[in-house]
Amino acid sequence: MSLEQEIKLVVNSEQKINLASLASLMALADHDVESSHLVSTYYDTADLYLSKKKLGLRLRQHDKQWWQTVKTAGVVKEGLHQRDEWEYPLQGPQWDLSTLRQTPLADMIENTTLWSSLTPLFTTDFVRDSWQLTLADNSQVELAYDFGEVRAGDQSCSIHEIELELKSGDVESLNQLAKLLRSQFDVAPSNCSKAKMGYDLVAVLAS
Repeated sequence: MSLEQEIKLVVNSEQKINLASLASLMALADHDVESSHLVSTYYDTADLYLSKKKLGLRLRQHDKQWWQTVKTAGVVKEGLHQRDEWEYPLQGPQWDLSTLRQTPLADMIENTTLWSSLTPLFTTDFVRDSWQLTLADNSQVELAYDFGEVRAGDQSCSIHEIELELKSGDVESLNQLAKLLRSQFDVAPSNCSKAKMGYDLVAVLAS
């Protein structure tokens, strides 16, 4: 288990912005941009058991690698998301129950009727441009620029956001980096996770 700490910034334009044009940002990058394709399917029961427990469960394909992830809702304030996360690599698109039993899903797995009622609810599909940054105080940050969509049934909405994830160091340095981006681009703090976007679409389908 790890504590995920990230600031999410929504991009307020339909067109992608050019982060590489900001020289002071690129000066912090440890290497050139890396681009990848991420497709994640989020699972829950028909009556949203996991959502009511403030838990999220997803199966993600990151290029050719598969991952399973469990997250808590955590705390969100002014775009800063802080939550517990359990993430494990997989050999393919099948759950690894041995590692999932090390998460808050353990009791659910033991209830075979409940576990077997899991179903895919929605999918996120986006391209991620990412940079590994070293800030002035040596804090390590992953900057991820995501562009794509969330889909649930015949409903969809766009993903156009920047995530600043603190890998090590000071949260205040993360805040200062977010302020720099806000001063240079049309972006704003967002308290809405991709999972929340998906569950909102599910609610529309159910209405």
